[in-house]
Amino acid sequence: MNSAPTDPTPTVPVLVRLDFDATAPRFAKALAHLDNAATGELDQAGVDRLLRELVRIRASQLNGCSYCVDLHTGDALKAGENARRLAAVAVWRESPLFTARERAALSLTESITRASETHVPDADWKAASAVFSPEELGALVSLIVVINAWNAVGVSTRAWTVSL
Repeated sequence: MNSAPTDPTPTVPVLVRLDFDATAPRFAKALAHLDNAATGELDQAGVDRLLRELVRIRASQLNGCSYCVDLHTGDALKAGENARRLAAVAVWRESPLFTARERAALSLTESITRASETHVPDADWKAASAVFSPEELGALVSLIVVINAWNAVGVSTRAWTVSL
């Protein structure tokens, strides 16, 4: 008897709209350099790897970037994050699983990602500055800006798709 689970629902492929890396190679390379610069700031400031992934995941969830959610969830798991916390990132405000630093970073991520709506309220900035040094805040802002840029490219062009 075959006891392997089967999924009766077939998957639906997401079609690439534009091969962004091939059609805008200089910009794609510059975006990768910007990502490396943000990572360097995070390293210099000593921002924890798991916190970085939580920020990337939350921004990507808000922006609807399936590829980035999948990529950074996998990166977080490889870095030692647990599945229960990853499942709760979308509802972090209602979850007891996150520290004060993580909550401040996630709140700032949401405010910056939705800057056209929020204008990054003073309360969110003050909460973050209460638990992060100026260097850490600079690094977090860099990270949030660059993941939002990746998300904008990914969502608009669907240049990168999740592999099954």
